[in-house]
Amino acid sequence: MEILYEDNHIIIVNKRAGEIVQGDKTGDEPLVETLKKFIKERDAKPGAVFMGVVHRLDRPVSGAVMFAKTSKALARLNAMFAAGDIHKTYWAISRNRPAEDSASLTHYITTVERNNKSYASPEPVPGAKEARLQYRLAAVGERYCLLEVRLLTGRKHQIRVQLSAIGSPVKGDLKYGDRRSNPDGSISLHARRIQFVHPVSGKEIDIIAPVPAGDRLWAELEQAATHD
Repeated sequence: MEILYEDNHIIIVNKRAGEIVQGDKTGDEPLVETLKKFIKERDAKPGAVFMGVVHRLDRPVSGAVMFAKTSKALARLNAMFAAGDIHKTYWAISRNRPAEDSASLTHYITTVERNNKSYASPEPVPGAKEARLQYRLAAVGERYCLLEVRLLTGRKHQIRVQLSAIGSPVKGDLKYGDRRSNPDGSISLHARRIQFVHPVSGKEIDIIAPVPAGDRLWAELEQAATHD
């Protein structure tokens, strides 16, 4: 359990690839339940522990994920997400350098629940939701590049499907066009940073999640990105 930030109202942890944030059909224990058990034991709480899911990360994605420890914080954080007042930055590794080193992307995304996959269209289509993000080339290695992505909307599999649409699928993401999986089943997408004004204290919060430990490629590209 790598806790990046915690106070009376909020906890932010560095999720490992493969963990699920909320329960699903697999029956695997979700991170929200693991956190409840951890806090109950650590703080010797006699009653039930409140833990509200504010947002999610796909199972194969790593990085910063925030939970609310009080109902007041949950309601306010939900409103902030809806208003676009919580800013999330991701790092994505791709084999294919995009044609432009930085760009704003707009697509129209439809999701098919049957195969749990999203599809991006450059033009509006019936039932599709607008998806917007900005990216920049953060580092270039021998075989891979690192893209820094800022989400402007929150759609299912948004980064994965939009990067695939420009020919730069996330490394390991077979679902969206990469040609080879990662050995551990992860995809090389990491929720790197989360920035917001605390809904109770009013403090500015700026949290950076370390890249997956023990991964040489992540370490090399992180070093290249932070030394530019």
